Amino acid sequence: MPGGRLTQQERQQIALGLADGHAYAEIARRLERPTSTVTREVTRNGGPAGYRAEVAHRATEHRAHRRKKAAPRDHGRRSSPQPHGRDADEVRAYEEVFTGVMTASGMPTMMSRVTASLILTDSGSLTAAELAEHLQVSPAAISKAITFLESQGFVRRERGEGRRERYVVDDDVYYQSMMATARATAQVVETARQGVPVLRAGTPAATRLENIARFLDFVSESTARAAEQARAILHTKPGQTPDTTD
Repeated sequence: MPGGRLTQQERQQIALGLADGHAYAEIARRLERPTSTVTREVTRNGGPAGYRAEVAHRATEHRAHRRKKAAPRDHGRRSSPQPHGRDADEVRAYEEVFTGVMTASGMPTMMSRVTASLILTDSGSLTAAELAEHLQVSPAAISKAITFLESQGFVRRERGEGRRERYVVDDDVYYQSMMATARATAQVVETARQGVPVLRAGTPAATRLENIARFLDFVSESTARAAEQARAILHTKPGQTPDTTD
């Protein structure tokens, strides 16, 4: 099985495989590569719909050049010991895949990187300095990302030692995020309905606005109800059957 970086020819085969609708596992089998390699390659280079072999190859060469220049600074971070016998390279590779999937779903890149870093720690919390060191970015970038993530219900702050804040993701992070989304959608519904009399009920614009409000109202209520019913899943151990009844 070949190792090392993907070649330009392999990237072209990935692009052809995606165009033909093949799954990552099938593309990886044809390349004799791990499925995780193909998954990481696609998610960090535009996703299945936006992957372009030439663009991906140039981007990878650019990233490799940047890593080479930053090698002395980056070496200690990559070689730091991992708890529970984890392989540091495997963890970092998976973190890139997880980040890429969140970015492809619509979350901005830096926010995705911060969220992935927090979720993949056993403690579920890091300080701004720890995040900046781990991601090799400025404290200002971390601050901006945290502000956005707080507004989306993904993280919360808690007081650490001295005056240092810790940023925390709870086990029900996606429940909190979905509820925040449901509340924001409910606000859109209320605002849309306020516009109906302004545009005069029965006119095409007013009807469109009312239908949008009805649709989003249904989605918002369904999302909140489903999240409440499924919340118990987040507090069960693998193999257990959660109680999702009201």
